[in-house]
Amino acid sequence: MGKIRRGGYVFVTWKGDHSPRHVHVYHDGEFIVKWDLDSRKPMRGKATRRVRVLIEQLEFEGAL
Repeated sequence: MGKIRRGGYVFVTWKGDHSPRHVHVYHDGEFIVKWDLDSRKPMRGKATRRVRVLIEQLEFEGAL
């Protein structure tokens, strides 16, 4: 499991998790979105622009 804190959000991924590659995003312990990293769209929940930007930054850094 990988857990990254950035901008008040927690981004969680699991090695060997089911396809497609995705990240779970939480804020103050509350689920925000399950984001499909391959299709760049939500699988469940809604992502604000801020969350999408943070995901893009983390992907660029190789953290996701």
